[in-house]
Amino acid sequence: MRTIRILIIPVLISLLAFSCQEKKDYSQAITDGSYFTKAQNRVTETIIHDIFSPPVAARIYSYSSLAAYEVAAATDPTNYAPLMGQLNGSEPLGLAVPEGIYPPLSALAAYYHVGTALIFSEEKMNEHRDAVFAELKEKGIPEDVFESSVAYGQEVGKKVIEYAKKDNYHQSRSFPKYTVTNEPGTWQPTPPAYMEAVEPHWNKIRTFVLDSAAQFKVSPPPAFSSDPNSDFYKRAMEVYEIQKNMTSEQKDIAMFWDCNPYKMNVKGHVMFAEKKITPGGHWMGIASIASAAAGKDWRGTVEALAMTAISLNEAFIACWDEKYRSRTIRPETYINQHIDENWVPLLQTPPFPEHTSGHSVASTAASYTLAQLFGDQLHIVDSTEVAYGLPIREFDSFSQAAAEAAISRFYGGIHYMPAIEEGSKQGKKVGELIWQKISTKPDRVAMKK
Repeated sequence: MRTIRILIIPVLISLLAFSCQEKKDYSQAITDGSYFTKAQNRVTETIIHDIFSPPVAARIYSYSSLAAYEVAAATDPTNYAPLMGQLNGSEPLGLAVPEGIYPPLSALAAYYHVGTALIFSEEKMNEHRDAVFAELKEKGIPEDVFESSVAYGQEVGKKVIEYAKKDNYHQSRSFPKYTVTNEPGTWQPTPPAYMEAVEPHWNKIRTFVLDSAAQFKVSPPPAFSSDPNSDFYKRAMEVYEIQKNMTSEQKDIAMFWDCNPYKMNVKGHVMFAEKKITPGGHWMGIASIASAAAGKDWRGTVEALAMTAISLNEAFIACWDEKYRSRTIRPETYINQHIDENWVPLLQTPPFPEHTSGHSVASTAASYTLAQLFGDQLHIVDSTEVAYGLPIREFDSFSQAAAEAAISRFYGGIHYMPAIEEGSKQGKKVGELIWQKISTKPDRVAMKK
């Protein structure tokens, strides 16, 4: 009898363990937005690796986040309204939600599917996705639920990609390059790489919300003049003087918000690139940080990511429309020609015209959107730039962060004050329009109909 009892006990233990494994609760595998933050961080890393410009990066964030959000809305229609059908040129997904899926996994699959389709280095995204999916499988999600959830997310992703293909981006890849002219006061390539102008036709990209790229035209820069008594000369002198008398705090602000995706460094006869996060990437990081600070669940997080990304996308379209309308000369070029030929700005001048400031437009639009979602007075511990060797900065509101981002371009020596002031006005108008025209709240959508 003793031998029989010894044999039976291990079998019972195995059966009990198997039974517990079968009943393992996987509903808490994804609760907050941390997995979406991880996925977004990998998209950001890939954007940096592939050297996408700020406007293109905003486009990538927009469609990726939109795909995840559409899953959130489709699986919780009581609390979230789909954006597809509200955005310019879009239609409702028209997909039935399968029974028995795990919605947050579907949203994550949709994010990876679209994010991977919009970058070059697909292997970087696929490697990250596979590692995350393997981790989630360890949390007890049954194989059939896992497969059906991922399949649904990918179907949503395919719908969003179809929508993205009609935004004129691919056609714009074959548009002619910007032609530099000798017209006084117009933009010229700047050292050290003298790169060609970035995205001169970005105003031809389909908008999500704006009626057109030119909907919010701003006041033009002061009339160009090399006369020391002119307003333009005085504005250039402001840039020149701030660099001569800069405080350590002002320098820290300029460096923190540099966000130059392709800085060229020259040492002797050697030139090498230093890749950094884009301004849009910085604000997407803030959106993730804010979602965590506010205790948002995964749906609230992807809502914040989608709305922030759309704000950034519209901001860059509006800003770039003005840049290539006014084609304003950069401070570096003007100061070298008319004030001090040896002057070099603190930050490297980006390769596109000056007016308006992209940081000012994008930061103000994003901060306005985030303030509507969370309230403006949210303390933000901004660690977005830590990965790029910069310390944490803290802000008591989104508007404070946006104002600092805007003025950083003046401290950095790459913008005159009118570009910052007008850019901030333009960004606020973009943010206000987005909040007026689209909504993630079913009751507000119903009121608009």
